Amino acid sequence: MHELRDAGVMLRLIYQAMKKKGVDTDAIFNRLGVDEAYVFTEQLRTPHNAQLYFWQVVEDVSGDPDIGLHLGQLIPAYKGQVLEYLFLSSPTFGEGLRRGLNYQRLLSDAANTEFFVDGDEACMVLDAASEEVSRLRHFNECFVQGVITFFRSITDERFAPSRVEFVHDREQGKEHVAQVLGCEVSFGSDENRLYFPAAMLAHASPHAEPELLDLHERFASEQVARLEKKDIVGQVERIVAELLDSGEVTLDAVAERLGIKPRTLRTRLTEAETSFNQVLADFRYRLARQLLATTDESIDEIVYLTGFSEPSTFYRAFKRWSGMTPIEYRKTAQGKDAVIDVM
Repeated sequence: MHELRDAGVMLRLIYQAMKKKGVDTDAIFNRLGVDEAYVFTEQLRTPHNAQLYFWQVVEDVSGDPDIGLHLGQLIPAYKGQVLEYLFLSSPTFGEGLRRGLNYQRLLSDAANTEFFVDGDEACMVLDAASEEVSRLRHFNECFVQGVITFFRSITDERFAPSRVEFVHDREQGKEHVAQVLGCEVSFGSDENRLYFPAAMLAHASPHAEPELLDLHERFASEQVARLEKKDIVGQVERIVAELLDSGEVTLDAVAERLGIKPRTLRTRLTEAETSFNQVLADFRYRLARQLLATTDESIDEIVYLTGFSEPSTFYRAFKRWSGMTPIEYRKTAQGKDAVIDVM
């Protein structure tokens, strides 16, 4: 099974909200072991389970125990993506919603959103494949506001939730959440759900265009097919992580673990627009940055954990990747973070 990932646009929207709120994004990225440019990496997809650590870091740095809720208020509308075009070119909001759910993987591999109508109410079940993330308060309260903001933007501000149910619980601040969302809110539910009047489904899109709709559906299908090709990258990274400390991180060894021929693996990585050496280098670099920024492991131990044979090889590779030595990077990353901890 490949590692579930979220589209980079989700991180970019949260990044814009953090900037509006004045959150120290440099300190957050240092803790995460990435830099600001990472947010704008083309075709970026981030590990879904990284949401757990990400939101903990954002809360720590911001000092706001309701940071997810408050960032959700500032999150910009999801724009310029094929899912938005699908909604706009569909004849009604309901048709756009039905089509959009067919391509939700474009937002996240973990998305398993369902939609149904019960009497005069419509409901979206905002399900995530990871149970831990589905119970993550900051993520849930930010994400549901992102959905509401998007729906408002494509319905000329007509969309309004009637009630929201969250899986996570809250000891305090429940009234504040209801005030922010502008509707009835309950906690400790079995599923994360967003309810709205079923009549909203008939809202006509002024941008409906059958020929454009066909074009947008074809484009969405092509993007999903491209993601499916890239699934092999996640599978390779998972096995690389398991093999790093053994020193046997070769294309042949990974192919054997995958149960395919080395030539087949090489071909599938080429179709995913990468190579084995590139996947290995990218994984080692991410791991090295994370270890240097967030742990006190010795350089020798990090050399071992990242699968290098000796320190000099690691030093040369890291300098080539980052433009800094490992020690310089650690001082930069942990130095900024230390200022935050003292304040």
